[in-house]
Amino acid sequence: MDLTSIEHFAQAQLAKDTSGHDYWHVARVAALGQRLFKLDQPDATGNNRQLAAVLAACWLHDTIDEKLNDHIPVTLAQINALLTSVGFTATEQADILDTMQHMSYSKNLQHHYVLSAVGQYVQDADRLDALGAIGIARTFAYGGHAGHAIYDPDIPVVTLKSHDQYRQHPTTSVNHFYEKLLNLEKTMNTTAGKRLARARTQYMQDFLAEFHAEWAGLR
Repeated sequence: MDLTSIEHFAQAQLAKDTSGHDYWHVARVAALGQRLFKLDQPDATGNNRQLAAVLAACWLHDTIDEKLNDHIPVTLAQINALLTSVGFTATEQADILDTMQHMSYSKNLQHHYVLSAVGQYVQDADRLDALGAIGIARTFAYGGHAGHAIYDPDIPVVTLKSHDQYRQHPTTSVNHFYEKLLNLEKTMNTTAGKRLARARTQYMQDFLAEFHAEWAGLR
């Protein structure tokens, strides 16, 4: 199945993003989705339809992110037409769209959505791109975009319990590690995702230890 038109659609939708949710983010997520799928299913062939659905959802997932898109119903209609033109069945399209609409961290704070096998690979791939060196870079890119301070000891770390709280509470870029990112490892669905998340989480923990030491003037 040729997904070139899907990649081009994502590129056009996300080309101007500076928040860390740009074309290169979804490109990395697609690469990670394929890697996770093949690590867990080494006998899968290149024309595997489940893998194609994983890749399509990886490319498209942020095109309907409420942070980036004020016209989500219009975009969803475009995506439906695009998926049909590429050759996905109605059942596959429903799986892809369900994944895109229920995979986000904030939407799972109050209610945990059980995703399909496709959704689990996509969610893991997206969350892996929030971890490690790339995750650190994206955290500060988004913090600057959103007007967050790098760090302020007077702004406490909070336990996030709802989508609205996630979007509205006062925070800093460093707090975001403790409020979300360090928790992602234990939310991984797939065997390969769990393994890759461990190393990337450790990298962030080492970074935070160094950050706090430098902040305190100890380095």
